[in-house]
Amino acid sequence: MALSTGAHLIALGLRNIGVTHIFGIVGIPVVEVAEQAINLGIRFIGFRNEQAASYAATAYGYLTGRPGVCLVVGGPGVLHAFAGVGNSSANGWPLLLLAGSSETHLVSKGAFQELDAISLLTPHTKLALRPPSVESIPNVIQDTYRLSSCGRPGTSFVDIPADLIKEIVDETESLSSVTPVPNGPKGGADEAALFRTAQLIRTAKAPLVVIGKGSAYARAENVIRDLIEKSHLPFLPTPMGKGIVPDSHPLNAASARSTALKEADVVLVLGARLNWILHFGSAPKWNACAQFIQVDISPEEIGKNAGNADLGIIGDLSVVVPQIIHALGSWSYDTHTSHYLSHLNAARRKNEDTAIHKASSPSLPLTYAHAFRVIERTLSGLSPPDTGGIVYIAEGANTMDISRSVFPVSYPRLRLDAGTYATMGVGMGYAIAAHAAYNGSAAEASSGPALRKKIVCLEGDSAFGFSAMEVETMARYGMDILIFVMNNGGVYHGDSDTADEWLKMQQRTQEGGQDGLRSTSLGWEVRYEKIAEGCGGRGFLVRTSEELERATGEGYKSGVVTIVNVIIESGKGQKLEFGWQASSGDKEKKKKKKTKRASKL
Repeated sequence: MALSTGAHLIALGLRNIGVTHIFGIVGIPVVEVAEQAINLGIRFIGFRNEQAASYAATAYGYLTGRPGVCLVVGGPGVLHAFAGVGNSSANGWPLLLLAGSSETHLVSKGAFQELDAISLLTPHTKLALRPPSVESIPNVIQDTYRLSSCGRPGTSFVDIPADLIKEIVDETESLSSVTPVPNGPKGGADEAALFRTAQLIRTAKAPLVVIGKGSAYARAENVIRDLIEKSHLPFLPTPMGKGIVPDSHPLNAASARSTALKEADVVLVLGARLNWILHFGSAPKWNACAQFIQVDISPEEIGKNAGNADLGIIGDLSVVVPQIIHALGSWSYDTHTSHYLSHLNAARRKNEDTAIHKASSPSLPLTYAHAFRVIERTLSGLSPPDTGGIVYIAEGANTMDISRSVFPVSYPRLRLDAGTYATMGVGMGYAIAAHAAYNGSAAEASSGPALRKKIVCLEGDSAFGFSAMEVETMARYGMDILIFVMNNGGVYHGDSDTADEWLKMQQRTQEGGQDGLRSTSLGWEVRYEKIAEGCGGRGFLVRTSEELERATGEGYKSGVVTIVNVIIESGKGQKLEFGWQASSGDKEKKKKKKTKRASKL
């Protein structure tokens, strides 16, 4: 008989199912679980806020294909980590959330940090359990870990009372059936569905393949690249579907996105949802007559919004895509006579020329477009996209939207952003998760030739503020993450062009005036780079393209966490709008108004 505590049993159970990393914050009663995990060789990464830790665990699940594990205290710890539960569910990423809770005999008595977490989380998770005994803990953890990644990935939750964590138990009997969790079976399509899909694609005048982040999670990049090469179909990656097929591929329609959507008549949707990111598949963004063939592991997505349930395929992309290739046979899209492809190429050239023109202006203060071009040019010179040596994390409405088309990636899972939930505050947690997943002795993720990755964050100043103290976490664990803070002094945009102007607005606000700082205002030229310096890292304040180029190069080569604080134009007076959600309907209304005005002249 080998006697041990519940805490040791939990740690052993996690190790035996293959867990190598735990993200979280400790406190009573879970500190002993973390200590035992460290003693067993599991890497525990301690954060400054449970919210960031839960975001990190979800991203780790996406990058590795195995559930990320987050450990928190009960009560407020669970409430803070609830953000990660929502993020996991919205994105379809696997997460196992473990939380301590008050002793079982004190339930309903107002115990320390007491919370009925099972009732709270059950509607938002795939499974939420409280082990009935200490002996059952390893099997409960194994079952919830497996379930979080089965089918459509999501969150599983285990609530562990303090008395079970402290209880003495025979670990030999409790662990006898706990082994690494294998990957689940993968389903494919039936012959009738494949025949129908092949017929639709062959007869399409303007076909389009939409590649979503589900393709990256499914590790389907090789088969999707094979599909594009053999079929010559134009494709459009979603923001986190970038790199499944290299951005540099000539059939990439990303630079002609509006034209691709407006003209496509048959759309093969691989691992993407017809949600707000794809404008629900609806007109006026899309061709009103477009037929969508959705391929997804989630039956609930088939036929949703503009989708047609009769055309959808339920299955794993790594199985279904080769089946589609086989069904298409030797057929390929005629790229030489296609009017659709000609339109795409013309739109691409026009849009790329416009982007180059915007980026070429070295005005002061710097613009987003010019600053990003300087950063991209410098980083690509140090680490060409074809090597797959950089992971980009982007958050902040303008930062995320504008940078999406500037930084090319050639392999999957090398770009993360606010995702389906458009969650601000994920950046620092995602960066830590990416560093843990790709670098170090326990690295579980891979993508592209480069084994070690430089993690680069592109942060809006508002988004950075959500979890800026995780810079200390990066410094503590020796993570050489490079962070660019795009500092315009506001949410979406700032409201002042000079320090004097901002100070006068601040004074009017403090005096109770209505014409002071607005709800979107942030501090004037806040010295964010000092956070890195205060934690033992490096910091740069830059205003010119020359300073930015130098800081980017030094930051890339730096062996410590580095913040480059980029002062850019405030954007004062611009419309508050997230470009991705700009309505075509609004644009049509503006055109009609202009037409009416012109007719009156």
